[in-house]
Amino acid sequence: MEYVLKTNSLCKSYGGFRALNGVSMSVPKGAIYGFIGKNGAGKTTFIRIICGLQEPTSGDYVLYGKNNTDKDIVKSRRRMGAIVETPSIYLDMTAEDNLKTQYRILGLPSFDGLNDILKLVGLENTAKKKAKHFSLGMRQRLGIAIALVGDPDFLILDEPVNGLDPQGIVEIRELILKLNHEKQITVLISSHILDELSRLATHYGFIDKGRIIKEITANELEIKYNIISDKTVDIFKKINVSKLVMLLSKRSCEVISMTERDENLESYFINLIGGVTYE
Repeated sequence: MEYVLKTNSLCKSYGGFRALNGVSMSVPKGAIYGFIGKNGAGKTTFIRIICGLQEPTSGDYVLYGKNNTDKDIVKSRRRMGAIVETPSIYLDMTAEDNLKTQYRILGLPSFDGLNDILKLVGLENTAKKKAKHFSLGMRQRLGIAIALVGDPDFLILDEPVNGLDPQGIVEIRELILKLNHEKQITVLISSHILDELSRLATHYGFIDKGRIIKEITANELEIKYNIISDKTVDIFKKINVSKLVMLLSKRSCEVISMTERDENLESYFINLIGGVTYE
């Protein structure tokens, strides 16, 4: 399997506080990778390191085949687009002027593709409207548009739907899926809205107290059953209870009790970190 990003025992300390404690994870090419953890678990610190905004205290990472200590890592980072914490938007500028500014920052020779980006994120009809008059969802889409300048094939989004209303969340979800499916852009998403993330992600990495505690694919999460013991089994799907009891009876199995409970990405995460209340 080809990986866009692989990290090896990344650590980051601030004085006596260790924000990252040996993070090793792998983001496959073409994935929508859901990066999950409580507030303060180390998600944003990790993202800032991968984007080159901070240096790790120890450990390393490989981005598109280049180690972070290589001089050529700059070339690999040019293949990235990112929103870290909040979109970098000039509120007194239009969407078009915001993108033109990013073209200039990246040293691109022309504004080729600018209108295509605006159309892709649904902002082609904003004309002279300044970003300060945009809805929060429109600003988030503008932030993604800015991240797409330079035609990256790896996009990092830190809490992209945080604070959005339901319509805004749906718009960002559809945009991310479009970028992944139509543009073949690999996406790393940090989010605490796990129900929404479960509608997007193909892979998951769970971080707690600065350490990756589990990496799993969406398919692996969708297991049909899990045999706990010779007397107990978990079934992860809706079933016809009557048919199940009849089938078990034919195999001389007696159903003593049956309990239904909700199982979703959030409850999976809570169980994974030991039942701690999610923040």
